[in-house]
Amino acid sequence: MLVQKLEQLKALFVQMERALVAYSGGIDSTLVAKIAYDVLGDRALAVTATSPSLLPEDLEDASIQAAEIGIRHEVVQTHEMDNPNYTTNPVNRCYFCKSELHDTLKPLAFSRGYQYVVDGVNADDLQDYRPGIQAAKERGTRSPLAEVGVSKLEVRQMAQHLGLPWWDKPAQPCLSSRFPYGEEITVEKLQRVGRSERYLRNLGLKNLRVRSEGDTARIELPPEQIKDFVLTTELPALVAAFQEYGFLYVTLDLEGYRSGKLNQVLVQTLA
Repeated sequence: MLVQKLEQLKALFVQMERALVAYSGGIDSTLVAKIAYDVLGDRALAVTATSPSLLPEDLEDASIQAAEIGIRHEVVQTHEMDNPNYTTNPVNRCYFCKSELHDTLKPLAFSRGYQYVVDGVNADDLQDYRPGIQAAKERGTRSPLAEVGVSKLEVRQMAQHLGLPWWDKPAQPCLSSRFPYGEEITVEKLQRVGRSERYLRNLGLKNLRVRSEGDTARIELPPEQIKDFVLTTELPALVAAFQEYGFLYVTLDLEGYRSGKLNQVLVQTLA
C-alpha cells in the first residue's frame, strides 16, 4: 500500500510538470519536496516563508534539508504580524496566516512559470480543525499527500523508505499555535516560546510544547517522560533560562503533551 501511494504521488507530479512547494522544513513538506525533486528535478522549487513565527534555527534546518535533498530552495518574507486578524488570535487565526502565505507564494509561482503550488497537508490534517487549509484551497493550492490519502504515520514511513534522515522529526507547527485563542500574539511572545522550546530540545527532548498563557510558560511532555524529566533536569537552571526569555512563571502540564490541546476549548464551546 505504501509503495502504491508513493507511485501515485509521483504520478501527480508528472502531471504537474512544474511545481512550487510551500516548504516549512517539517516532515510533511519535506517529503513532498523530496518526491517533487525526484520526479521534476530543477522544475521543482521549495520556498520557505520566514517571519517572527519561525525561529532562525528552524529556517537553518530547512535549508540544510533542502540542500541534502537537492531541491532548489528560496526564502520569502511574509507579514502576517501586520494583520490584526492574525495578531488578535481569533479561533480562525490560521486562516489569515495561510492567506498571507499563499497570497505571497501564488504570484511568485506564476511569475516563475509554476502552474501549481503544493503544500504538505496530509489526510489526517483534514480531520482536525485547520482553517488554514481552507485559505490554501481558496488560492488553488494542492495537497498531494491528502489527495492520495497519506496519513501522518504513512508520511514518516514513506520518508524512512526514501532514506530521509529526518523521518522521525517531531511535528513543529507555527509558534502562534502555542497561545490560547484571544491572547494577543506579539513578536516578543513568539520569540520567548521559540527559545524555550529550543532550550528543551537541546536537553534531548523531542515531542514537546511550551504553551504561553500570559506570563506563564506551561511545558507539555509525553506523559511517560514527566517523572524522569522532573528527577533529572536541573529545574532552577531551566526556570532561570525561561525567565531570561521573558516568562515570569514556569509550570509543567501533568496531563502531558497532546497535539492540538488548545483546540479543546472549541469542543467545549460547541458541546
